[in-house]
Amino acid sequence: MKKLLVALLAVLSVFGAFVLTSCGQKSYELAVVTDVGSLMDGGFNQGTYMGVKNYAEKNGKTYQYYQPANGADATDDDRIAAMREAISAGAQVIVTPGFLQEGAITTVAKEHPEVKFVFVDGWAMGLDNVTAISYKEHESGYLAGYAAVMDGYTKLGGTFGGDAANPACNRFAYGYVQGAKAAAAEKGVDVSVKISFKYGASFSASPDLQSQISGWYAEGTEIVFSCGGSMVNSVISAAKENGNKKVIGVDVDQASLYEGVLTSACKQLTESVELVLGQYYAGEWDAKLKNVGQQLGAVDNCTGLAPTWRFANFTKEQYDALYKGIQNGTVNISDNVEGCNEAAFWTALSDAKVSVSYE
Repeated sequence: MKKLLVALLAVLSVFGAFVLTSCGQKSYELAVVTDVGSLMDGGFNQGTYMGVKNYAEKNGKTYQYYQPANGADATDDDRIAAMREAISAGAQVIVTPGFLQEGAITTVAKEHPEVKFVFVDGWAMGLDNVTAISYKEHESGYLAGYAAVMDGYTKLGGTFGGDAANPACNRFAYGYVQGAKAAAAEKGVDVSVKISFKYGASFSASPDLQSQISGWYAEGTEIVFSCGGSMVNSVISAAKENGNKKVIGVDVDQASLYEGVLTSACKQLTESVELVLGQYYAGEWDAKLKNVGQQLGAVDNCTGLAPTWRFANFTKEQYDALYKGIQNGTVNISDNVEGCNEAAFWTALSDAKVSVSYE
């Protein structure tokens, strides 16, 4: 029985450390309230959670995660309930991934000014107990598009979440096309890029998305950038249906999901959450975090491609040189995505070497 208890506690430690109060009630200082989808989703929830977990375990803090009820159909009321549950369990800092958290944060942060909130992939909200992290996704997207073309792919696709209304996904998409164009010009090759937000409104896998991407592969698309949570599952299924075609993942290293994932365009979620928690515990909330939105990028080592490297021709040395160019400003990448929900925005990017289409 003793061995069984020890084994059970070891398993539980993977998902959240805990401490018991004198009354036997669990208490957690740091909390993650997840976005839609599962905790270990290979994406946004997982990257954020691992940042909290890593910081807590390095610094002797307790932590727990809370998943709003109703899964992909979670409402603001569900998120509010999860945040209130975290506070009831002793949370001093609540880390919340995903732009859908805005309404719940607004309600609960006003109720509990003593609790700090980290709005990951969010923005400053005019509340002194809320800080935000956002990213220069156009940098990671650029690196992914550039790498794909430099590796020899000339028929690219990209499916993006948020129905062309999510700034982060829009920046990923725009950077992806810019990177493909730069590499096409450098290599002197003709490249086509298909862009679609058609089935990404909920950031979820769906039969419609799988059918669309399967059609792309069947028509000659060689590699598809999947940008939006569990949408990657549909893209991978489509890739497998068509002779194990190639995929680019997003947010975190998604190579473990499928051997055909060549790279992932990452936001260094784990590192950025650790960075902000370190600032908070260093007593820098008022000076650096209060009602502030930090946009993190290559200069902060918070954007880039995943460490898993499955390219045949594009080398780490080429990548490092390009990354340094982004860091020092010699590589310029636009993030002006105004109008990207229109076909004209994308077709305007076409030139003699690159054809960009919007589906």
